Amino acid sequence: MRVRIAVDLDYAITGPPCDVLLQIEAAAMADQHIVAEALTVWGDTPITAVRGEDGIGQRCWVRADGWLKAEYRATVAVARAPVDLATYGATPVRALDGALVPYLLPSRYCQSDRLEGFVRRRFTGLEGGALAATLAEWVADNLDYRGNASTGETTALDTFASRSGVCRDYAHLLVALARAGEIPARCVAAYAPGVDPPDFHAVAELWLDGAWRLVDPTRMARADTIARVCVGRDATDIAFMTIFGSAQLVRQTVRVVED
Repeated sequence: MRVRIAVDLDYAITGPPCDVLLQIEAAAMADQHIVAEALTVWGDTPITAVRGEDGIGQRCWVRADGWLKAEYRATVAVARAPVDLATYGATPVRALDGALVPYLLPSRYCQSDRLEGFVRRRFTGLEGGALAATLAEWVADNLDYRGNASTGETTALDTFASRSGVCRDYAHLLVALARAGEIPARCVAAYAPGVDPPDFHAVAELWLDGAWRLVDPTRMARADTIARVCVGRDATDIAFMTIFGSAQLVRQTVRVVED
């Protein structure tokens, strides 16, 4: 299927000129082809592209003076089969490639070491895909999606305690629980039709049977409709915009529809 993406960012820079790191371009990958795209950033300084985490997607450095205005338009063809996590087997951690090890370890927003006891007690006897599917269902069934339930500082432990949050919080909690269950897991910034309210979306990828498997714990998007932007350990790595200064939102819109 194809998805069409339209993003408009308009921010006022409230302090001195500053550098901004944008991650809003869909990534070109084997299971998603960029049919057409255009990124426009208004300003006097040329943008500079750098590679994204794990070589997936790209970030762009922008110099903002007084204001930051950016526009992104893209059509992405997604060629990915629906995912049934439960069908995948378990991989012993000792057999994992070194590049996967960071995705087994706790990170700033995904304190998996604090959830190991819960996973062992609550999901005794499950491993691999069976555990992954059960964890995804548990997160979806036990959290309430609420826009004002979290902040940029909310962690997986906070979400576990409050049982509410937005897509970022759902992804953090699933990733932390999966790592606690010895499944490598990473956060994914993505675009997907059907996200309500329309916005940048965060989902998870779990390493099962030798490959990354996409899953949206909010249940708003299917794996075969998601266009990845970038991946990382948690929200630190996948933020759509990081401002090395101060700014105020003027207007921001994200629209993703099936083409």
